[in-house]
Amino acid sequence: MSAPAATQVTVPNIGDFSDVPIIEVHVSPGDTIAVDDPLLTLESDKATMDVPSSHAGRVAEVLVSVGDSVSEGTPVVVLDAGEGEPTEDGGDAPTPSGAAAQADAEATAQEPDTERSAPSSNGSSNGSSNGSSAPVTATPAASELPAHAGPSVRKLAREFGIDLAQVSASGPKGRITKDDLLSFVRGGDGASAPAAAAPAPAQGSGIPEIPAQDFSVFGEVETQPLSRITRISGPFLHRSWLNVPHVTHNDDADITDTDRYRKELDTAAKAEGYRVTLLAFLMKASVSALKAFPTVNASLTPEKDALILKRYYNIGVAVDTPGGLVVPVIRDVDRKGIVELSKELGEVSARARDGKLTGDDMKGGTFTISSLGGIGGTAFTPIVNAPEVAILGVVRSRVAPVWNGSEFEPRTLLPLCFSYDHRVIDGALAARFTRHVAHTMGDERRLLL
Repeated sequence: MSAPAATQVTVPNIGDFSDVPIIEVHVSPGDTIAVDDPLLTLESDKATMDVPSSHAGRVAEVLVSVGDSVSEGTPVVVLDAGEGEPTEDGGDAPTPSGAAAQADAEATAQEPDTERSAPSSNGSSNGSSNGSSAPVTATPAASELPAHAGPSVRKLAREFGIDLAQVSASGPKGRITKDDLLSFVRGGDGASAPAAAAPAPAQGSGIPEIPAQDFSVFGEVETQPLSRITRISGPFLHRSWLNVPHVTHNDDADITDTDRYRKELDTAAKAEGYRVTLLAFLMKASVSALKAFPTVNASLTPEKDALILKRYYNIGVAVDTPGGLVVPVIRDVDRKGIVELSKELGEVSARARDGKLTGDDMKGGTFTISSLGGIGGTAFTPIVNAPEVAILGVVRSRVAPVWNGSEFEPRTLLPLCFSYDHRVIDGALAARFTRHVAHTMGDERRLLL
């Protein structure tokens, strides 16, 4: 029987990203996929992105694995031309070595491996055979896969200072699970874990890690993996917090008149299927302040001895999604009006919540706004989105009595929380910048200047 023609699927255009690491492989040899089904998940500095399939068919071979780095045009999988159920003959069964074996380390492994005998109950490669003529060579070679575990388990092992080769595996296909690792930390393998009891070695920053603890001795616990977005943003925020001397300046903007105008626009916008929020006004007010104080629209050079002043105004906006906060960038805010910005914000926010943002959507920002107005609060310290040098945080507006010279009158006040890099911006500049934003927000006509 002649073999069907094969189709090679490659990584499509992912912006100007290159050498992006793979954090998940979603397919295995024998799977039948449709067009646009996700094949891989990639992880850049600020976002994750799925690589969809450009063709439909049966996966004949997976060419990449977790931990590999790919760019546009990198071959990902080979598909048989025809769709249908995988064949049952042993010749089509995937071999558990090389790229496919490493891909299994991050796959969910929900389907059993019918072509391979189950691992022994003790998880050891030295377990007795059950009469099979092919002994332990049917499992991944130790030289290729010394520890069969996903990236999150490997990261946790590094933090605990544990050699994964010492941990017994209970997961499918000899995979070390997080429970296996935690059991080893608690001494469940019958072996002592001195490395886990001692503080992990100091990291590059010189700050020692917090020693690992067994919380289960105090009561019932559950280990819940972090979302991909949280895993990505955590180290980024930590790096910014350690490298940037943060200071936060607080002020109030009287938005009584502006908010009245916003509500008029919002009423008309609802009929057209979008909303007008204060965020669009804040973006315009921020651009006005960035033009007045160009030092804030800048970044330090790598040598830290000069500023790179940016003559464009791309504003990042923090969006709350089920997986965590993401920061898409709205470009050329200085050239757009309130209505155009409101429509774009609605569209970008919807794509962010649906996980449809691309790498290009997250790049090129010069200043960031983080709004908690829809949730509440009175003030907070937003972390600077380095290499930017400042970020504006806002919380829920409030109505308060304000003295007008003869009497108190109710006014709508919007708290502003301006965090900045003190190496670039001093307190006086921060106060002037924040006051400029507040002054501009006080009258919608100033947004046209």
